[in-house]
Amino acid sequence: KLIPKLIYNILNNKFLPIYGKGKNSREWIYVTDHCNALIKIFKKGKIGNFYNIGSNYNLNNLEITNKLLNIAKKKIKIGKKVKIIFVKDRPGHDLRYALNSKKLKRKLNWKPKINIKEGLEKTFLWYLNNQEYYSNINKMDIIKRLGSKKND
Repeated sequence: KLIPKLIYNILNNKFLPIYGKGKNSREWIYVTDHCNALIKIFKKGKIGNFYNIGSNYNLNNLEITNKLLNIAKKKIKIGKKVKIIFVKDRPGHDLRYALNSKKLKRKLNWKPKINIKEGLEKTFLWYLNNQEYYSNINKMDIIKRLGSKKND
């Protein structure tokens, strides 16, 4: 949810809301790498086994935001409202998500092919070149805040 929201806000000259101090970290993977892992598991995985799909690219929200801003600045003119603002964190929001994907790498010889920088750039360019995507979804799904009392 973070990356599409940030890109939408960058492209539409809106503030970039970051929970807490931006320290929440996640393991990020490019969508094609994730899909390729699913296909590999489907074709070669052992029935009844579980495989974690991970990239080992664990970055916090502030790092992701800054990387996206650097990519955007090279591609478009950034609006004046495009600035990081820190907002109150969601209740019960996990500080860190990470996976141990060694089994997938070891047993099925899979690893991601796209590094975080390249993945973010490809993702940004996709949204830049497909802005009509946003017109086909409910705006509230983009701008509403999940986890607040109003949405529960």
